[in-house]
Parts: sequence; structure tokens; C-alpha cells
Amino acid sequence: MQFDWSVIWTHREALLHGAALTVGLTVVTMLLAVPGGIVLALMRLSSNRLLSNVSLGFVEFFRNLPLILVIYWVFYVMPMAADVQFSPLTTALVALVCNVSAYNAETFRAGINSIRKGQMEAALAIGMSRRQAMFKVVIPQAARRILPVIASTWISLFKDTSLVSVIAVSELAYSAMQVRAQTFRVLEMLTAMAALYWLMGYPQAKLVDWFHRRYGVKE
Repeated sequence: MQFDWSVIWTHREALLHGAALTVGLTVVTMLLAVPGGIVLALMRLSSNRLLSNVSLGFVEFFRNLPLILVIYWVFYVMPMAADVQFSPLTTALVALVCNVSAYNAETFRAGINSIRKGQMEAALAIGMSRRQAMFKVVIPQAARRILPVIASTWISLFKDTSLVSVIAVSELAYSAMQVRAQTFRVLEMLTAMAALYWLMGYPQAKLVDWFHRRYGVKE
């Protein structure tokens, strides 16, 4: 068997473009999914039964479906069911944001519930409204506790972006597979794809380890 590693350099622009889009998808998804998770968590903790049930239904729906099925559903089923057509990139973002928001909601809810009730009672006792107490006292403390978990979710999201290649979003996995199909250099392109994911993912994994050491709550 003969190897032709020059194919990686020849198609470096396509691979780097795919890698950049992978990072972009991860960043934009998390920027939307963090506030989405906070809203869902607050809805779930609300005394309003309707808001609580809506949040519960959303979270349980997206947490218990495979992400690839959500991607297919948004891309193929939604246009037929609701006459709404998204571009592949928008479809990818909608599916990823819904999925990650559901997980973030449970992370935030657990973090908020981990704060002692006395913190809220003390804030209310000094004249804060419940909303002020939540955003100025409870959530800042909860954020420190859940930061390592959110960082781990980031790593999972970074790898899960490869699933959107099934709807032709030209992130790293799709770009590498396109080059493989054009050149028939299977081993070389799969190796290049693995190397790029590792080179981008390893520093992120080390950063997550640092977050766990720096912000992990030991009680």
C-alpha cells in the first residue's frame, strides 16, 4: 500500500476552513445555549406550573433524543410539518442549541438548587426582591459551582459538531470526507481529520482540567 500524505497539504485550505467552522459552530452554539439553559432552569424552578411544565417538556424531549435524529428532524421533517425551511448551517445551529440548552438547563438547575436556602432568605431579609436575590446572590454562587460542568459540555459539543456533516454543513468532518471522496485517500484524510480534532481538542481538555482544579467545589 502506498501513502500520499501530500494530499493533506494540497487540500489544507478546505481542511482549515472546516476546522474554523467547527470552532465557530461550537462558540455560537454555546453563546446561545448558556442563556437558553438559564431561562429554562428558571422556568423549571418557577412556581408557575405552566412555565415549569413547558421547561420540563422541552428538556426531557431534547435530552432523550439522539442529536443526529434532531438534526434530521429539523432539516427534513420541520419543512413538511410547519412549512419552515432552514439552510443547513441554520439547521445545525437550531439542533445544537436545542440539545445543549436542555443539558445546560439541568446543569444550572442543579447549581441553583445546591445553594443553601438561607442565602435567598438572607437576601430577601435585607430588602431585595426575589428576582434581585436570584440574579445577584444565588446565580453568581451557582455559576462557580457549575463552571467545570459547562466546560465539559463545551468539549462534548466541540466533538458533536461533526454530526452536522450529515446535512452537508462544511465543518471539519464534512470537508475531510469531501476530500476523501475526491482523492480516494481514505487513510490519509481520516488521519488528518483525527489529528486536527486532537490538536484543537487537547488544549480545550486541559483547560477543562484547570477549571475543575480551580473552580471545583469541594464540600
